[in-house]
Amino acid sequence: MSTGEFPEVRTGAGTVRGRRESGLAVFRGIPFAQPPVGELRFAAPRPAGRWDGVREAFAFGPPPPQEVAVNPGAPLIGDDWLTVNVWTPDADPAARRPVMVWLYGGAYKLGSADDPNYDGSRLSRDGDVVVVTLNYRVGMEGFARIEGAPANRGLLDQVAALEWVRENVDGFGGDPDQVTVFGESAGAGSVAALLAMPRARGLFRRAIAQSVPGTYFSDELAGDIAEALAGELGLRPTVADLSAVDPRKLPEAGAALAPRMREYVPRWGAVALTPTPFSPVVDGDVLPTAPWEALTGGAARDVDLIVGHTRDEYRLFLMFGGLFGRVDEETAATVLRLFGPGTDPEKAYRAAFPAASAEYLFELVQSDWLFRMPSLYLAHAQAAGGGRAHVYELTWPAPVNGGALGACHGLDVPLTFGNYGDSVGGLGGMLIGPTPPPGTEALSARFRTAWTSFAATGDPGWPAYDDERRLVQLLDAEPAVAAYPEEASRRLWERHTFGVLPLTTP
Repeated sequence: MSTGEFPEVRTGAGTVRGRRESGLAVFRGIPFAQPPVGELRFAAPRPAGRWDGVREAFAFGPPPPQEVAVNPGAPLIGDDWLTVNVWTPDADPAARRPVMVWLYGGAYKLGSADDPNYDGSRLSRDGDVVVVTLNYRVGMEGFARIEGAPANRGLLDQVAALEWVRENVDGFGGDPDQVTVFGESAGAGSVAALLAMPRARGLFRRAIAQSVPGTYFSDELAGDIAEALAGELGLRPTVADLSAVDPRKLPEAGAALAPRMREYVPRWGAVALTPTPFSPVVDGDVLPTAPWEALTGGAARDVDLIVGHTRDEYRLFLMFGGLFGRVDEETAATVLRLFGPGTDPEKAYRAAFPAASAEYLFELVQSDWLFRMPSLYLAHAQAAGGGRAHVYELTWPAPVNGGALGACHGLDVPLTFGNYGDSVGGLGGMLIGPTPPPGTEALSARFRTAWTSFAATGDPGWPAYDDERRLVQLLDAEPAVAAYPEEASRRLWERHTFGVLPLTTP
């Protein structure tokens, strides 16, 4: 380890040189695995090759291939997709600071650690923690069920990055025995999967899952979806067929299928109406069971957990779909029957919310099915398995558009990292606006303090969840600890078993 303007750290593969930025030592684009191309295409990640001399770690690695570049200014050249980035107050092996490893969201088909919203500077500096972000394969490369390839390659990439952290983070001032993995949306779904994966056991001590998607595919469903995806290119879902397609062209299969996914409702069920054909696959090997079953069985009882959601999760997708003011009673009835639990979900939802409009019911049942109830019942499963879980709900409304988006999906990301305003773009710019209103900074500070305190001690500052009191942290301009506020939805779903989504019609 060396100090100065350009600190150097020796890793298992060779020495890297970062630079000082605003009081932190920052290292970008460090390979944790070999580029997954050529003979390694669609394979499990292999450890990065060694290098001689000093490797400059000044720039992010290129994003993994995907349908739309998250950061249009990022380079799309190069095959070194599997890289990590480190922000640390001091690259001193004696420091032994808590480590926080971020997994981005993006519907398992988008995402890249170079997104300015995921800059770890404020979290590292304010919380005195080491922040690590990473790239993992998404879309066809990372999650399609391909014959001749392991399932869940994106999850295996995450495991490989966590192994890199265990073996190397002490050189960056981190404590490999104090690792917290955290993520939002597909990143939270990945966190939940990691809690259930034998390969990930012992790689982290704590976990934060922000808006867990409830979609985990059966092998049969994933295989059927893969056939449809490959069929868009006139190919079969095999390594032999798909390896011949340039990695940057392969995402075109998902883009081509997306407008027609609803045609597959008879085969895929509600999945066909979601924004993505990709999710982790419960293949019996990489991911043996769905997270709720694994946690109920005690698979993660030794891992401290924060899990939560936003109040108005699905409203973001109403905006993306241009559906504000366009949802009629017939459309609401269709989604209530498709997404709701029980034998007559439409009747049950209308009885539980008698004054709700068609649009609100349309939004509510999809918020519940996709994010809110999977997140809540993950905490229930953790408690049932002998572990501890702390639950939160973000109720602070996004300040843009007069608050019309409510506390929508993704709003917690800029608040977690403290990145918003003109210079950020993405979620931070879109949901909070160019000039953060009063109260934004105080709420963001509460997020960062809770998350970093949890990483250091296992205590975020509010009680653990149990099935009697059901106490949760409400995150708003005036935060409060209260009984879980979405009681009507909770009761509708309390007899539902969260698990693996099947192929409806073989």
